[in-house]
Amino acid sequence: MDLFLQFLANGVVVGAFYALSALGLTLIFGLMRVVNFAHGEIYMLGGVAGWYFTTALGLNFFTALLVVAMVIAAFGWLVDRVLIERVRDKGEEAGILLTIGLSIFLANLTLLVVGPAPMKVAGPIEEGVIFLGPVVVTKLRLLAVGVGIALIVGVNVLIRMTRLGQAMRATFQDQMAASLAGIRTDHVYACTFALGCTLAAMAGMLLASIYSTQASIGGLVSLKSFVVVILGGMGSFAGAVAGGLLLGVAEAMWGGYVSTGMVDIIGFALVIVILLARPQGIFSTRVERA
Repeated sequence: MDLFLQFLANGVVVGAFYALSALGLTLIFGLMRVVNFAHGEIYMLGGVAGWYFTTALGLNFFTALLVVAMVIAAFGWLVDRVLIERVRDKGEEAGILLTIGLSIFLANLTLLVVGPAPMKVAGPIEEGVIFLGPVVVTKLRLLAVGVGIALIVGVNVLIRMTRLGQAMRATFQDQMAASLAGIRTDHVYACTFALGCTLAAMAGMLLASIYSTQASIGGLVSLKSFVVVILGGMGSFAGAVAGGLLLGVAEAMWGGYVSTGMVDIIGFALVIVILLARPQGIFSTRVERA
């Protein structure tokens, strides 16, 4: 039982970051219908930028996290306005090809600038452990998970209780009606993409303070984010959180009881099961596409 609780705690830690990263992806797809294959590279940029700000410039961790959020938000806004807006009405295939090209560009540019070596973000506190009964958790993991949960709650509040969130939900429900009501849908799209990129980048920096990051990590992160979104349901906020926790716990249990060498296969096995049993995802409902 002690081992089970320890594996469960490890899975919840990783699952919280999966959920935070997938939230950005589900926002972008759920509202904009853009399948963002560059999502993992945005995550990677957050970790690399966090490493640079904390190591090279010596900024405080939380100051660096705020700077990373602002820089990546501005970058995401520009990407939408300069690139994605040009293919918004040309079908999902154009958006897929565009974001695949962007992911290749960002990965290779980062590889050229910083090299292939892993980079670890300097954490905000000293390493140490906390005993929660039979479960051992590092202080850094607890703090990072707490920040991640605060970000998830903050995004939920933003979407449900602010004018921007209302505009996002209105645009998601009916883009034409939202435009007729005076909502600047182009501004909403840009802000949504910027918010999705910001969440991915902050997740990347937080996780890089626990493990590490490198230029080639984006592809795996994108795959896991898509797994989480499919598990929870496309465009479902609660589904992204539940899917992230489910994937994190499943990987931790498999790695603890079976083998760490094949832990990445668990996500794809879960996707197959979900697609067979509930194709719309855990929290989504069946809808008829016009």
